[in-house]
Amino acid sequence: MNITEKLEYSFPSLKHRNFRLFWFGQMISLIGTWMQNIGQGWLVLKLTNSSFLLGLVSAVQFLPVMLFSLFAGVVIDRFPKRKLILFTQTSFAISAFILATLTALKIINYWEILALALFNGFLNTIDMPARQSFIIDLVGKKDLMNAIALNSAVFNAARIIGPGIAGILIGKLGYAVCFYLNSASFIAVIIGLILITVEGITPKINDVKAKIFDDLRDGLIYIKNTPVILTTILMIAILSTFSMNFNVLVPVFTKDVLHREATDYGLLMSAMGTGALIGALTLASVSRRGVKPVYLFGGGIGLGIFQIFIGMQSSYLLTASLLALSGWSMITFSSSANTTIQINSADEFRGRVMSVYSLVFGGVTPIGSLYAGTLSQKIGSHITFIVSGIIALLYTLYVLVFQYKKVYGTKV
Repeated sequence: MNITEKLEYSFPSLKHRNFRLFWFGQMISLIGTWMQNIGQGWLVLKLTNSSFLLGLVSAVQFLPVMLFSLFAGVVIDRFPKRKLILFTQTSFAISAFILATLTALKIINYWEILALALFNGFLNTIDMPARQSFIIDLVGKKDLMNAIALNSAVFNAARIIGPGIAGILIGKLGYAVCFYLNSASFIAVIIGLILITVEGITPKINDVKAKIFDDLRDGLIYIKNTPVILTTILMIAILSTFSMNFNVLVPVFTKDVLHREATDYGLLMSAMGTGALIGALTLASVSRRGVKPVYLFGGGIGLGIFQIFIGMQSSYLLTASLLALSGWSMITFSSSANTTIQINSADEFRGRVMSVYSLVFGGVTPIGSLYAGTLSQKIGSHITFIVSGIIALLYTLYVLVFQYKKVYGTKV
């Protein structure tokens, strides 16, 4: 068996041309996205010296997702996903270019960052569920878990590369370079989307206004009546809100507890990305065995435990190691949850189901960011890590002990 055959055996989703185009485009684009995330977070801290205002930026960026993602699901089930994603990705590139230019001209202020974050939030309302539900169109159900895991792998490979590069560039060339490079990185994913060939759908235009609310209601009833989807979505909601606020907590922890600078912060986020990448590749390599609840619950329990440990120490190297383990746990949990939901969703409801997934995975970020930013400002980031870990651990154990057999019906 040659290298190509081994890759196709371990990662069967790469046999699909459309997925390869999408995957490689994302690989380039996401590096730029992580560079901007790191640069923007550190720039906000420099401008405001406030963990609350840093949390507010993250909250505003996901506020539209929280408010409008349910309606976005109806739109996604009606229109070609490829065209929707092309629009959002092009708009993200323009937004990054504006941020870069304002920063380069030294006229950037906090409120401009907040406004651009809000604009990106409206784009994310469509982009997140569209991309999630688009993957099954590229590979089918059989290779879905492998594709989701590989998508997570490239996201977290970018999490390793992007923050490290950003930390160096901020120190050497300033923030604007990170934002310009992010804008340019979207070219790769836009070209990939243009080259992808998938069957479109005919928009449903009869009685549009009434139909939107009917479709929305039908989607929510479908989720309510499908216990495996409902229970998994509730787990995502709790853990996303209280235990996945690393973009808020890590910069504050780096600055206030570890007493380090931007380069060290970037390296810590790269360490977390390394753990997440290993977790994603591990999940992809075992995807042929199917979706197993042990991955879902193991990831949730691990996330809680490692966050508690982070808050109990102040060593830079130990923090890096624990963030790597947290990344591994988080990606194992979230990828397993994503796959569980999509595989158990009927095709005609998938856009609406994934819009609810986006709501509880990203849409609750305003609540989570304000929770993390406010609590860390009141009692410190180290205590906030401990509280967040306890919540994740206790809720995961609650579902495992009291709901597991009824909902999942298999051995862990």
